[in-house]
Amino acid sequence: MRILVVGGSGLIGARVVDVLRGRGHAVTSVARTVLPGVDHLLDLEAAAIDDLRPLLAGHDGVVLATRADEQRVLRRPIHPVLHRELVEPAVRLFTAARREGLTRAVVMGSYYTHFDRAHPRWRLAARHCYIRCRREQAREARAAAGPELPVAVLELPFVFGRAGDRLPNWAGPLDRWARSRAPLVVPVGGTATVSAHSVADLTADALERGDGGDLPVADENLSWAEMMTRIAGAVGRPRRVGRLPATAVRASLRCGGVLHTLAGREAGINPAHLADLLLAELFLTPTTGRSLDPALRDTFTAPVPPPGGSRC
Repeated sequence: MRILVVGGSGLIGARVVDVLRGRGHAVTSVARTVLPGVDHLLDLEAAAIDDLRPLLAGHDGVVLATRADEQRVLRRPIHPVLHRELVEPAVRLFTAARREGLTRAVVMGSYYTHFDRAHPRWRLAARHCYIRCRREQAREARAAAGPELPVAVLELPFVFGRAGDRLPNWAGPLDRWARSRAPLVVPVGGTATVSAHSVADLTADALERGDGGDLPVADENLSWAEMMTRIAGAVGRPRRVGRLPATAVRASLRCGGVLHTLAGREAGINPAHLADLLLAELFLTPTTGRSLDPALRDTFTAPVPPPGGSRC
């Protein structure tokens, strides 16, 4: 097959390109920045359907692997910004893909949409604009693609790994925290986790099958305490991880929500309701059964001690 990967310079996109080529597929990589391995420059947010069609021509499938920062805080309302970044480019891309006769596609989505379906009483899409836009992205992308172009949505949890100097956008703060002398205290609850390589493998599987379903993916389910314990070990600062009382988590985040409201600002994940997510076990089943350890070591690398010396 010939596959176009949009966002091919990112952590996930670069892995997808490598895995597809390793399986013998021809791949065209497009991104908005000039980097090694990028075949074409493309700003998807600015590209019109007629700009996209020549890039898609002659391909069998397309992967949308761009990312958005759900924790970004902007002036209200945030929905138009996230819709412009997540939904509108997907609609144009899959409209162009359908017109060019492509027969398979994958979107990198969020595991929050899985929990929104599984737990309607949580009202995730109503409470969190990022989750609402992820749900709109899947629905409107599939409507634009039509029945002749199945669109699989990989619903991704925390993704670990490294591609060159490209890391998950949340890795930096956790890395600095784990290396610091500050105590490690986390809420109860936890999350599904997956490596970028597993995501790439599952993307290739979905393309080869011509899958059009919602596909939650995970390698391991970890409590927050387990995750931070393993991160601290990976950076060479192993130590005990304590637990934050649920009441303290809720009070702190409610305060953050009030401050956002008073400032006329809004985040993609609403801090007033974030405690419900942090205190839950956002676990996915089944898992791949693969160990997260190699990807965790790639993401958080322990410092190398000086020759003949010891680390302080």
